[in-house]
Amino acid sequence: MACPFPMASLLENDKAALRRAALARRDALDAADRAAASAAIAARPLPVAAGPGLIVSGYLPIRSELDPRPLMVRFVEAGAQLALPCVMGRGQPLVMRAWGFGEPTVSRQWGLQEPPAGTPEVFPDILLVPLAAFDRAGHRIGYGAGYYDLTIAGLRARKLLTAIGVAFATQEVHKIPADRHDARLDLVLTECEVIVFNDC
Repeated sequence: MACPFPMASLLENDKAALRRAALARRDALDAADRAAASAAIAARPLPVAAGPGLIVSGYLPIRSELDPRPLMVRFVEAGAQLALPCVMGRGQPLVMRAWGFGEPTVSRQWGLQEPPAGTPEVFPDILLVPLAAFDRAGHRIGYGAGYYDLTIAGLRARKLLTAIGVAFATQEVHKIPADRHDARLDLVLTECEVIVFNDC
């Protein structure tokens, strides 16, 4: 697959417009390209050190999101424990619950798959973050509810956290308007490259 994809116009300076345009580009990718991108990300060396005792919170993809499961397998092979996010309600951070491949999930709003209620809460060291759009400053746009901004801020107040955006290259935009409530990413992984934001 060709890289890089064209970025969004500089005139798209509104988050809602950026989100719509980036999601349209993501949705336009066919299944083979999406699978190839997921495999390409997982085929590279892990972007951060991983080993026993490390907790990595991933996600199970919905809609046309990039599938992080091959990357999650790589973390498990390195000895890490997995977790998945659970939505607790509007205006609240996500709760991460321990989970492993083959363990049950329950279907929640928007088609999200989450560990069952009562599964132990954990506090990840690495957070794999889905997104609608990202820029080269480490800013991201999600789906508009702010769950990951709240979650990243809360976890960083508690411990050292590496927040890693996982996306297709076509989701990159020139600049995302951000304010103090927007949590920056430490890295973004695409099928084309690993982008590191050293000043985060």
